[in-house]
Order: sequence, then C-alpha cells, then structure tokens
Amino acid sequence: MSQRTPFIPDVMPHLSAGRHRTPRRGACFMEFASYLAGERWSDHPACTDRTLASLARGVNDLVADGRRDELVLLIPRVVGLRGAEHLGLVVALRAATVALPIASMERQRVLAAGVISLCALLETKQVPSHALREEAHRVLDEVPDAARWARTHVTAISPRYPHLDTISCELVVATAVVGAARACVPDPDAHLIRMLSLAVDDVEALVRPGAPAREPLPQPALL
Repeated sequence: MSQRTPFIPDVMPHLSAGRHRTPRRGACFMEFASYLAGERWSDHPACTDRTLASLARGVNDLVADGRRDELVLLIPRVVGLRGAEHLGLVVALRAATVALPIASMERQRVLAAGVISLCALLETKQVPSHALREEAHRVLDEVPDAARWARTHVTAISPRYPHLDTISCELVVATAVVGAARACVPDPDAHLIRMLSLAVDDVEALVRPGAPAREPLPQPALL
C-alpha cells in the first residue's frame, strides 16, 4: 500500500473530546490523523504507533476545551510514526517522565516503577534514548519516596513479569495522562500538551532521523 503524504487543509478543525462516528459530529486528534492519512475514519488508525495514539487520545480528551486546538499542529506529524516495537517504550517513558514530578503519591509510585522498568528495557534493547533516560533518572531523584518504593516493587515483580508489552505501556501512559490532568499545579493543560509534543519529538527522531530539530516547549510551573 502506498504511503500518502500528510497535508494540512486550508481550514483546520476544532478538536473535541471523545469518539465521533462521522466527521459531521466533530473530530478528535487521532480521527483527524486518520483523515490526513487517507484511512477509514477512526480514532485507532494504522498510521500511528499504538502507544503514541493512546497518548494522543488521552491528552485530547483530558485537556481543557479552550486549550485543545493547541494540539492541531501536531496531528500531521504523527501520520507515519509507526514501525518498531520499541517506539511504545519511548512514548511511555516520556509520558511517565513528564507526569512523575506532579502526580499524586499513589500515581507517582506506579509511574516511578514504570520509569525504572522502561529505562532498563530501553538500555537492554540498545534503543537510542540516552538523553531521555538521563532525564527520567533526574526526575526519579525529585521523588525519592516513590522511587524507593518502586525499586523494591520492581525487584520483587521483575522475575515473574520480565517483559513490558504494549498493554503495559498503554497503562503507564493512561496513568501519566490522568496524573498530569489531575495534578495540583497552576496549569495542568500545559503539562499535557508538553507531554504529547515531546513524545512526538522523541518518536519522530527515531522514525525520521533526518527531520529538523524543533524548539522545545517551555517547562510549565510546578507550584
């Protein structure tokens, strides 16, 4: 099947939360991506890595209505970002790294365990992710109680569950998205938008290594 070139139409949509049976009822992030890719209308198109698409749906649904259209320019970039299994690991690690410092303690523990496991797996698989893994370890240092619990938990459970599958990555992503959306910080939407934007940057760097680097979004306030 030939790959279609993604494009941005003259009139951009206003995104809305949830699934839409037809374009007349509106569009979420991934539904519009399916349109740009020339696929059947769906919020689960084949054009994007499954875990990245899961993150995009979560951010689309939980970001405030007044901020959702800030995601529009990311939509054409996710078309064609798919392929290797390790892409989902990178997406999950990025989501967890952004959410970990601001999430509630209960979610911090889950996210810290995910960060530790994902970093180890990416290193074992030799996936180019050194900068992201270093950032993740710095974030772990910011939440020592959660990191201590997570290291004990991962040590106990790893022999029984040695691999992180796609479903596990999507669970980490879901925890990260909800954790950021419900965080007690001045602008949780900024963290959600940054989470998706950085994840797209990370996957794009692996799938399209020749793409020009983009200016990073500013770090939102934590307090």
